[in-house]
Amino acid sequence: MSDERFRVLVTDEVDAEGIAILRAHPAIEVDERTTLPPDQLLREIGAYDAMVGRSATRITAPLLENGTRLRIVGRAGVGVDNIDLARATELGIAVINAPGGNTVSVAELVFGVLISLARHVHLAASSMEAGRWERSRLGGTEVRGRTMAIVGLGRIGSEVARRARPFGLRLVGFDPYVPDTRFEELGVERMARLGDALDQADILTVHVPLTPETQGMIGSAELGRLGPRSIVLNLARGGIIAEDALVDALTTGKIGAVGLDVYTKEPLAADHPLRTLPNVLLTPHLGASTVEAQQNVATEVCAAVRDALITGDLSAALNAAGVGGGGWGEMRPLLALADRLGRLGSALVPSGITALEVRYSGPREEAPRPLLLAALQGALRHIVDRRAINLVNAQHVANERGIETAWAHVAGHGEMGEEIELRLESGDRAVRVGGALLAETHGRITRIGAFRVDIAPRGSLLVLRNRDVPGVIGRVGTLLGEAGVNIAEYHQARLQAGGEALAAISVDSPVGSDVLARLAHLDEVLDARQVDME
Repeated sequence: MSDERFRVLVTDEVDAEGIAILRAHPAIEVDERTTLPPDQLLREIGAYDAMVGRSATRITAPLLENGTRLRIVGRAGVGVDNIDLARATELGIAVINAPGGNTVSVAELVFGVLISLARHVHLAASSMEAGRWERSRLGGTEVRGRTMAIVGLGRIGSEVARRARPFGLRLVGFDPYVPDTRFEELGVERMARLGDALDQADILTVHVPLTPETQGMIGSAELGRLGPRSIVLNLARGGIIAEDALVDALTTGKIGAVGLDVYTKEPLAADHPLRTLPNVLLTPHLGASTVEAQQNVATEVCAAVRDALITGDLSAALNAAGVGGGGWGEMRPLLALADRLGRLGSALVPSGITALEVRYSGPREEAPRPLLLAALQGALRHIVDRRAINLVNAQHVANERGIETAWAHVAGHGEMGEEIELRLESGDRAVRVGGALLAETHGRITRIGAFRVDIAPRGSLLVLRNRDVPGVIGRVGTLLGEAGVNIAEYHQARLQAGGEALAAISVDSPVGSDVLARLAHLDEVLDARQVDME
């Protein structure tokens, strides 16, 4: 068991139940400092391995760059607009959020806002507070029988759909990234185009992340397809619906009412035109502001940060290899094997790697991409700073160095179980290495170049090319013994009698450069390489 200890900085107001998860692990030290000024945070971040916060702390590129120990940034919530995700990825810092913790709270607020707008509850409350009794002026409409268009059928959009049916709403939806089965399960009629959903909508609610694709996806043209009694809701992310277009559509009567919980710039300016319109219900980003949601997002993200630090589990990271949930634990032996094969292949090519391809044979359809990243991590670990390469940024590092990458998947098991083969190119030279996962837990190296071998990827591995003549194995063993090197495994392979042979020798500790040089100068030994497998 590792004696490594980790320091975690908690900024903002993260629920105590989540912090307790971090404190409960003996290898984690937690500092709660919720009021650090940005300049002080910039000076002190270098002392921490992880940080956890909400939306108030902006995680900028300079802050990430100053976090020389930083491995994980945890966001107790869904949105990561306050985090420079691209720079975090370049630096190999995993960004973890809590996408499921506030799902119910946001979905419930959607209907709170919808009913308030349909029945003028917010206006009635203000009227009563002002001492008026305006029953006749504030009559509303039912939502039963109206058509709700849901844009985005992810977690929150799906929960909205489930709650909409008991209200008697007809549901149509648009989401090109979810299968038909999701629409069928939720009872939502799928629309092929966004415009088709808008044409039918009495109520429009958006539940998509803020990306370049969704920025301003609802503008003047889209709002123009709605009717004058329509209700528009955005409780997702500010900027998905263009605010200037909303103001125009409201003031010209193109739409009936708007409910917003999120804004392009928060907090919303005191003189913003949206604040002056009577048919608007504005809330100050309250979607996740329930006791339950704050507990949920805090426990979700803190558990994921703990697992990432202690076990290396990056299944919850937004910018890491795509292995979901429990699949990460199941794939750890495969990822470790791919990393070791990357180290081995890199040691055997004559110069810098120009291309790396992974071929995976096995039942896991999601495996090839993470295995490629693990192989890159192993292959490049001695070329760049070890801290500077991991599963988060391996592809970025490869791209920066002009290394071409590819992967392939062959369904079904190979001859020895799940198998991985790497092809590494260096200029006009190429080398293949391969391995297999036995009994789903034990990785073995099974191929080095054209030679079939069978050796565990552990300790230090010596790879010798030699002529297949008597006495070589004895001389190698004697030399290592005299140097005090203990041999754990020795595998000798040849293609034909008297031709070239290969020895793969697992030793308990690294050999010195002098011993390696003496091995290379033995009679009949053509080449000697050492690979660190720890």
